[in-house]
Amino acid sequence: MSSALLNGLFVFMLAGFIGFEIIKRVSPLLHTPLMSLTNALDAIAVVGAIVLVGEHKSNLSFILGVLAVIAATSNVVGGFLITDRMLKMFKTSRPTKP
Repeated sequence: MSSALLNGLFVFMLAGFIGFEIIKRVSPLLHTPLMSLTNALDAIAVVGAIVLVGEHKSNLSFILGVLAVIAATSNVVGGFLITDRMLKMFKTSRPTKP
């Protein structure tokens, strides 16, 4: 394996571990703002995947780019649905006073 691939895998594993440890320690009250931030980051991933698909350097990069677009888009949509559902829990069902 090339050193660039090993470096990339090391950075990926380190980022995954650090991300998991940070998210695990977040207070439940902050989950909604954190979900909104995650949706913004996933939108960046969608743009990057679209750029990858648009370059079309090889068939493998094209297929992986299409899969990345699908995965990131479904993650954004699911995140917004979950955020909306969480925000509805904080709304009161009582009518407001005039």
